[in-house]
Amino acid sequence: MLTSVLISVIVGAICLLLAVLYNKNSTLKIALGIIGVVLLFYGGYGYGSMEPMAVIETFDTGNKLEVEYPVTKVQVISPIEGDAVNCRILTMGVYPESHEKDIWVLLRPSDGRYYPQSDYTNTSFKENGKWQVVTRFGGDQGESFDLYVYETDVSASKFFSETIEKWKSANKYDGLQMDEIPSGANEIDRIKVTLESNCRGVH
Repeated sequence: MLTSVLISVIVGAICLLLAVLYNKNSTLKIALGIIGVVLLFYGGYGYGSMEPMAVIETFDTGNKLEVEYPVTKVQVISPIEGDAVNCRILTMGVYPESHEKDIWVLLRPSDGRYYPQSDYTNTSFKENGKWQVVTRFGGDQGESFDLYVYETDVSASKFFSETIEKWKSANKYDGLQMDEIPSGANEIDRIKVTLESNCRGVH
């Protein structure tokens, strides 16, 4: 299928090129142009059906704290303590200029286990004194979650990243016990939130 799609695109491009360059017969020129356009459309449609665009993950944002400057410590500014949150939110925060360690968000639902959160970069995204990470909740409406912020050294970041990859490969998210959290991860902020809707089975 992929071969025929590529051939259609190549032949279509050649027909269009010939239509542009051919000056003698206007009927033939129009015919080549039409054939070229049709083949390019067919090729593009065929490729799109085989290689569909990735689904873009959507997320919500919670309430937001006013930031006091200058920032002297890493902290969460959204969501805020006591917020009712949706299944996927953007957790945001700030950090002081001198801060160089990685920042991780870990969720602790009612099962008492810890679940590190990550974007495709694994660690929270940091830029110009602000950090953020997509945070995914799974549980029942009204369930309480502790949202922890940790700063980590290189080895602790590697541990969290490898743990997430292992869970994804197995499609099984077991959570971490407190004693499994590496010594290079230090808690620096914590808030409690509740689920606004049922998020069980939502990833």
